[in-house]
Amino acid sequence: MSPSSGEKRVGRLRRIIDWIEDRTGAETALKTFLYEDIPASSGWHQVFGSVALFAFLVQAFTGVLLAFNYSPSPGEAYNSVRYIMTEVTAGRLIRGLHHWGASVMIVVVVLHMVQVFLWGAYKKPREATWLAGCCLLLLTLAFGLTGYLLPWDNRAYWGTVVTTQIIGSAPIVGPYLTRLIGGSGGVGVVTFSRFYAMHVLLLPPLTMLLAGIHIYLVRKHGVMAAPDDTRPHKKFFPEQVFKDTVAIFLVFTILFLMAVLVRIPMERIADPTDTAYIPRPEWYFLFLFQTLKFFEGPLEVVGAVILPNLAILLLFLVPFIDRGRAMRVARRTTAMAIVAFAALGWAGLTAAAVATTPKQAESSAAAELNEPGAWQELAPEDLAAVGYFRAENCANCHAIGRQGPAPDLTSIQIRQPSTWMLPHFKQPAPATAPPVPLSDAQWNSLVAFFSKMNEKSAEALASAPQFAVDGAMIYQKFQCGACHQINGVGQRLGPPLNGVGMHRTRDWLIGHFNDPKKFSPGTIMPPYRFNEKDMNAITSYLLALPK
Repeated sequence: MSPSSGEKRVGRLRRIIDWIEDRTGAETALKTFLYEDIPASSGWHQVFGSVALFAFLVQAFTGVLLAFNYSPSPGEAYNSVRYIMTEVTAGRLIRGLHHWGASVMIVVVVLHMVQVFLWGAYKKPREATWLAGCCLLLLTLAFGLTGYLLPWDNRAYWGTVVTTQIIGSAPIVGPYLTRLIGGSGGVGVVTFSRFYAMHVLLLPPLTMLLAGIHIYLVRKHGVMAAPDDTRPHKKFFPEQVFKDTVAIFLVFTILFLMAVLVRIPMERIADPTDTAYIPRPEWYFLFLFQTLKFFEGPLEVVGAVILPNLAILLLFLVPFIDRGRAMRVARRTTAMAIVAFAALGWAGLTAAAVATTPKQAESSAAAELNEPGAWQELAPEDLAAVGYFRAENCANCHAIGRQGPAPDLTSIQIRQPSTWMLPHFKQPAPATAPPVPLSDAQWNSLVAFFSKMNEKSAEALASAPQFAVDGAMIYQKFQCGACHQINGVGQRLGPPLNGVGMHRTRDWLIGHFNDPKKFSPGTIMPPYRFNEKDMNAITSYLLALPK
C-alpha cells in the first residue's frame, strides 16, 4: 500500500531534522535541555530565572527597534524620542515596553535573588552560580543607570549630573571614574556618548556572556532540591516548562498593559541653565537618594559610596559567610529576618523619597509628550519678549504667580491700550522703577506679548527654558522671520522651521549657519558666524520646535 500524503510530509520533515541533527546536533541538545532531571520539589518558586531571561530578551528586541529611529547625540536624541513616540508606527508601544521593561527586569532579578537567598541555593557547590547572579544584578542596574540619560530631557540630564557627582566623590578613584564616564567638564556630549556606548555596545554582550555562564552553572550543578526530599526526580519538560511559560505570560501581560496604559515620564528638553530643577532618579534608586539625606558634608561619601559598596560586598560574600548545612526554607528564620529588614528599609526610604518630592517636579513630569509645552507654541517674537522681561529683571516688581510690589502680569488681563503701555513701560509713572534700555522693536514685542496675555503665555513666562528664550532673541535680532516661519508666523521665502529637529542634526544646522550655500546650493541666506554660546542657543531652540 502506497504511503499517504501526510506520511510523505512527515518523512520529508524527518529527513530535514536528521540533516540538521547530523550537522549541528541541535535535536540532541534540545532533548537534553528539555528532559533534564530536576528535583520533585521544584515548582512555582523557581520560575524567576526563566522570567528574568525573557525580560532581558524583550529589552534587547525593543532596544534594537528603537535604535532604528534613535539619534544618539544630545538635542537630536530628544527629538528622535519624540518622533518615535508620535510618528513611528507602534513607536509609543515599543518605547513603553522598553521603558517599563527595565523596571520589570529589575523587579524580577531582585525577586530571583531573594528566592535563591531564602532557599539557601547559594551553598556548596553553587557559590559560582551565586556570584554570576550577583554580577547580573549589577549589570541590570547599570542598564537602568546608563539608559536614564538617553532621552536627554531635563529629568534625565539633572539626574545624571547627580550621578556623576556621586561617582566623583569616591575616595582616590573618583576623579578617574569621572574622566572615564566623560563627566569631568559636566554632563555633555562626551558623557552622553559614553553612556550610550555602555548601554548599547558594552553591557548587552557582557550580560549575554554572564547569562550563558550562569545557565551553564545551573545545568552543571542542577536545581537545588529541598533537604530530605527523597521523591524520584521529574523531567524539566513538560511540568516545569508549563509553569515557566505561564509565569512569562503573566509578566508580559502586565508589561504590555503598562506600556499601553501608563504614561512614560518625559519632560522638556535638557536645560543646563535650569539650576533650580530638583533631580529625582528612577524609583528603584530612590532609596539611595533618600539615604544621602542622612549624610551631609564630609559624611556624604559614607552614604554615597561606602554603604552601597559595603552592601554589594556582603552580597558577594553570602556563600562564604553562610557555610552551614542546607535546611528547609521554613526553618531559615535568620534569612527571612534579613530579607524582611531589607524590604522594610527599602520601602520606607522609597516612600519617604516619594513623599518629599516637590510639587513642581511632579507637575513638570505630568505634561503629555504629544502636547508641546506652552513656550513651544509661541511665536518667536513672543518668546523673545519673555527674554526681555527676564533680562531686565522685571519680575523683581512684577512677581510671577504671587503678589509683589507691582501687579502680577500673568494673573490679570491688560486692558490699557498699547498707546498707554508703551510710554508706561519706557518710563513708569510715577517713577517707581528705572527706565529700561530696550530698542523700539523690543518694546513693541513686550507690549504685544502682554496685550494678548493668556494662560499659555503666562505659563511660558514662568517656565520657558532659558536656552529657548535666548534662541528666540537671536532669531528676532537677526530677523530670521523675514524668510522663515515658526508656528505660522513669518515669511515663506525659506522653509518653515517647525519639526526641523526630526530631519536635521545640530551639526547640520551649525554648518548651514556658517556656510549656507554649501548645504543649500542656490540659497540667498547669508552666513551667520555666531559665537559658541549663541550658536548653541539658536540651534537648541530650533531643534526643540514641535512639528
